[in-house]
Amino acid sequence: MRRAYRTAIVIVLAAVMTGYLCIADGQVRGGISADIRLPGARAIIEAARFPSIQAALDALPEEGGVVRLPPGTFEIREPLKVSKSDVLIEGSGTATHIKNVNTEGKSALILQHPSGAENRKSELWRIRLADFRITGNEKSGNGIEARRINEVFIDGVTVSNHGGDGILLHFCYEDPRICNSLITYNKKTGLNVVGCHDVVVSANQFEENQDAVRFIDGFNLCMTGNCLDDHLGDGVVIENTYGSVVAGNMIEECNGTAIVLDRDCYGITLSANVIAHEQTGGIALRDAHGCAVSANTFTIMGKDALSIGPNSGRIAVTGNNFCDSYIGADQLKRAENDRQAGGMVLNGTSGIAVTGNLFSGLRPKALASEGQPSRGVLFSDNVLVDTAGDQAKLEASLVKDNLDAK
Repeated sequence: MRRAYRTAIVIVLAAVMTGYLCIADGQVRGGISADIRLPGARAIIEAARFPSIQAALDALPEEGGVVRLPPGTFEIREPLKVSKSDVLIEGSGTATHIKNVNTEGKSALILQHPSGAENRKSELWRIRLADFRITGNEKSGNGIEARRINEVFIDGVTVSNHGGDGILLHFCYEDPRICNSLITYNKKTGLNVVGCHDVVVSANQFEENQDAVRFIDGFNLCMTGNCLDDHLGDGVVIENTYGSVVAGNMIEECNGTAIVLDRDCYGITLSANVIAHEQTGGIALRDAHGCAVSANTFTIMGKDALSIGPNSGRIAVTGNNFCDSYIGADQLKRAENDRQAGGMVLNGTSGIAVTGNLFSGLRPKALASEGQPSRGVLFSDNVLVDTAGDQAKLEASLVKDNLDAK
């Protein structure tokens, strides 16, 4: 009886082990998950089972699917290419490191329709990149290059040290999203967005790129909750754009200007940003109309905190704080010889409402009038502390009810 019992146990264990091995073998066969029971389910591709990441990407079916990247450092010399829609490429966090060692200006990762054509019929849809690190060198090209990809989604990706742009979105027309990513030390722009529409750029960190973000020839940018620091050029450059918002960002110590609006911008709100210790300027409205600059804090600007030029007008400037490093009790946080706090500059503009702002400790002036006289300016209900201004130089303007709180 005992012998029969033991024999039965051995048979059961053998069956279980055999079944387990069969299942284990069936789960990943040729690198592709095969134990699929749910009707309509697609394969999951484990890149670790392929000789290269590109081979794993090439194994994606036409319907799309998932490629999982394992931990490790993977050197590439040619661009990785994705040419199908409905794809997720997912790594293991920064433990997955794709390293572009190419020195001929080639990009690391290219998302593009297989035809490579430049028209609306040659677009892909819904590609997501998540949870990996991708780096280059000063002679490589762009980090991630997405060309005509609708609803592209880049989330939790580190993009660093590329010779070109960190991320280039080229006519990714519908709904791009760049979120929760770290974009640093790229020789050109951290995030370069050209010809895109309804774009979300949120909760990212940008550091020491040339410019942090360029948004060109598009519309409906929503840029919120990002941190920009130590850029070699400008922070955010927006051109030929309307219907956008840049709000709740921290922008510090760019060698250029924190935010630039140029080339036919209109209908844009710049609000609730902290702009600190910029070398050349805070916000420059070079060619902008119908825009609002509100509730921003400009602290210790190396030059002009806000400048509005002759090609700009119809601007509302409300509820901003232009300040130095004063911390109370007649003390400056920074030494007197490091005191720099630029104010607002108007140059040949018109149709400007400057209301409800606080100007304190600014040098040389809270409001400076430069170049051609500005006209049609309402300067009202502002508070000026320890600073002077050129309000009297404004032409055909209304200056009233301001408090000089020396």
